Amino acid sequence: MEHILGYVAIAAGLIIGLGAVGACIGIGIMGSKYLEASARQPELMNALQTKMFLLAGLIDAAFLIGVGIAMMFAFANPFVLQ
Repeated sequence: MEHILGYVAIAAGLIIGLGAVGACIGIGIMGSKYLEASARQPELMNALQTKMFLLAGLIDAAFLIGVGIAMMFAFANPFVLQ
């Protein structure tokens, strides 16, 4: 029983940590492409900015869903028999 909880803690940490790294890399790449596109075509800056913030919210939402799943496994683990 004790060893299962240790593995759950490691898994939850990996879910949160790798999800955060992935979200940061994704938002960073998207931001760099936005700046590149805005420099090439400044007249499209407002339309691109709206789409960029929408996608940033979706990327962040995917990370927060991973955090929620990790918290479920950490505090209400369905795999541990009581």
